[in-house]
Amino acid sequence: MAGFIEVLIISVFAGFIGAITGLGGASITTPLLTLLGVPIKNAIAAGMVSIIATSSGSASGHVRRGLSDIKAAMFLEMFTILGAIAGATVTLYVAPRFLYFFFAGFLLTSFIGLRTIKEELPTNVSQDRLARWLDLSGSYYDDRLGREVRYHLTNPLLGGGGMFVAGVAAGMLGIGAGAFKVAVHELVLKMPSKVSSATSNFIIGMTALAGVSVYFNSGLLYLDLAAPMAVGTTIGAVAGSRLLRKLSNSSTRILFLVVVLYIMVQMIVRGVIG
Repeated sequence: MAGFIEVLIISVFAGFIGAITGLGGASITTPLLTLLGVPIKNAIAAGMVSIIATSSGSASGHVRRGLSDIKAAMFLEMFTILGAIAGATVTLYVAPRFLYFFFAGFLLTSFIGLRTIKEELPTNVSQDRLARWLDLSGSYYDDRLGREVRYHLTNPLLGGGGMFVAGVAAGMLGIGAGAFKVAVHELVLKMPSKVSSATSNFIIGMTALAGVSVYFNSGLLYLDLAAPMAVGTTIGAVAGSRLLRKLSNSSTRILFLVVVLYIMVQMIVRGVIG
């Protein structure tokens, strides 16, 4: 079993990257823990703890600075929860290896789409009627640009459909699905990268909270593993949330793409080895 210091170091790194990119960190911690000899189911359970800790450690700072879009998060989380329930049900009937290939393809499409975004902030966004009715607009102070940034979101129903798919991924694969959520935020809803990462961190904690209770009740969550993970991930997430303010949207997007590429390769490998 992995030692306290090893788990702590992995957790700090995962929380730091997760807070910047909007990923929960489970996609980083789970494979590394298995390399240290932790059984896969226990590693997934511990990964859920890292997702909650990343969300808790970074979301408070993001909300205080106005980076998290709470209205959009509340609307989108409804679709995510429904998707998670559907995903958990489908898993009973579909071989996992096909799921890995399917979501690797989904991430590849997102990767290509996000690479085409060149501008620092979304421009010429035309809100549809539902987006205006839901008042899906916001603003935040961008330390990097040195000014207040106003933004408007669009396509909430299409974005909800994308978040349903993200929820399916979470339910099927036992991950927070932050990579899917950030891609939907930016490609469909036209969120700025920083707002996308901050809002994703707010949402993934709620998604993972339901899952971790199941793992705890089933005895798969080892407290001697979860404790250093919670501490390390929180430390990393707080540091990452502070750095996010100073990064450009382009830098945030590039780091996210690197992590997405890593997750994509990881899913293909899991699909091949079954």
